[in-house]
Amino acid sequence: MSEEPLADLADEDQAVEEAAGEQAADEQLQEAGDSQAADEQLQEAGDSQAAGDPQETGDPQEPAPSMDELVAQRDGYLNDLQRVTAEFANYRRKAAERQQETVAMAAADIVEKVLPVLDACDAAVAQGAEDVIPIRDSLFGALEKEGLAKLDDPGATFDPTCHEAVAHEPGEGEAVIAEVLRAGYVWNSRVLRPAMVKVRG
Repeated sequence: MSEEPLADLADEDQAVEEAAGEQAADEQLQEAGDSQAADEQLQEAGDSQAAGDPQETGDPQEPAPSMDELVAQRDGYLNDLQRVTAEFANYRRKAAERQQETVAMAAADIVEKVLPVLDACDAAVAQGAEDVIPIRDSLFGALEKEGLAKLDDPGATFDPTCHEAVAHEPGEGEAVIAEVLRAGYVWNSRVLRPAMVKVRG
């Protein structure tokens, strides 16, 4: 074989290799361009999302309340405050009244338990035990200062709310107290025990 055909074959192989190399370089450049374009698209999408575009996020901005709405809201809060204040004032007043009633009832119960002692003193005085008079007067005086009153008034008009009629004698005119058989007592306008009386009329 002559040297010229071998040289031609070598030149053809070199040309093929150069063409293949140029094609591979073109493909790499194209792939690099595509990758760069994709990166730019991703960057643009990220920037758009970070900017928080209302149209893309779908979160509409709420309008600010008007002056009329603010005034109505203020008036509502004021009415609630006034209502709660009035309710609390009523609660305090009723609580104070209940406390006073409780104290008055407790005191009345104690005084009512002392009434038999006063009855015993009256009975002893009626039998001539004059030494009991100072004791009776001292005890009754102390209770009288706190609101105790005695129902022992012969000749007064009969009152069924504070008198208990256990006997009756004929007479003219309205019914009056002819005799007090046992004294009654009133504690701060409350009848603890009605007086046991004999009525005439």
